[in-house]
Amino acid sequence: MDVRALATLRAVRTQGGVTAAAEVLHLTPSAVSQQLATLGREAGVALTERVGRGLRLTSAGNALADAAGDVAVAIERARAACDVFLGSPVGVVDVSAFQSGAQLLLPGLLTRVARLGGITVRCTDEDVAQDDFAALTDRVDIVVAHRPDGGAEWTDAGRGLRVVPLLREPLDVAVGVGHPLAGRDDVRAADLVDQDWIAVREGFPVARVLAAVAAASGSTPRVAHRINDFSVAEALVAAGHGISLLPRHTAGRSAGVRLVPLTGVRAGRRVDALLRPDRAERLVVRTVLDELVALAGEIDRG
Repeated sequence: MDVRALATLRAVRTQGGVTAAAEVLHLTPSAVSQQLATLGREAGVALTERVGRGLRLTSAGNALADAAGDVAVAIERARAACDVFLGSPVGVVDVSAFQSGAQLLLPGLLTRVARLGGITVRCTDEDVAQDDFAALTDRVDIVVAHRPDGGAEWTDAGRGLRVVPLLREPLDVAVGVGHPLAGRDDVRAADLVDQDWIAVREGFPVARVLAAVAAASGSTPRVAHRINDFSVAEALVAAGHGISLLPRHTAGRSAGVRLVPLTGVRAGRRVDALLRPDRAERLVVRTVLDELVALAGEIDRG
């Protein structure tokens, strides 16, 4: 069986269809379909079935996709075994992070990796709904993702996802310096009733923390604006257009904003690195991941 065709089968499952898989693999949908057809003939059993206008994997297709994952891990493990004898790992590693996580981690990561020599890190910033972070691992080596305290685990979709905890970042209530709460050492959920909120879009981790704050206060938050870019949210807070939940390590740098700790509600987010198991076997990827973990540990302890 062709290794590339096995990778294509996995992508169809994890991406949820032929068109999405083709985009990730940089192929045309027809090329994906042809590979699936060839693989099905070699397997001697139907690997896909029609569902409306799309395709889904049969039980046999899912079983083969599981095995294909094992094949990919074994190949990368074999390559890593040889890479050890090269001395220092070399290669390109793609890293993505949500925007504030990118601000917090990527500059330091690039500095640390540059000292090693031989490794190129290519960075992108991608913030998606929590359920969509795992899908990024099909095209990015290391995905820095975030989820709320006590939130659900990462959606796997058959990837065998590797999850490496990086740090916990508290979320504080951001208020303008002239706001009545600005002089407080801390605030409780009940203190935030009838405030105008600058919130992120639904489905994103911080939105779930705001929902927990609302539940603790017994009221529905009055959302005036939905802004996912925390620097924009902070500017609106500084101008007196509402309050917000902002990450402690990357927000509060504006002279017009005060971050006030929230008590009575566990308000924070977990920052994790997500990797596909085959990519996690690559020595160069593991080296970059080690530097990321070390950097996050320094920030967490600080």
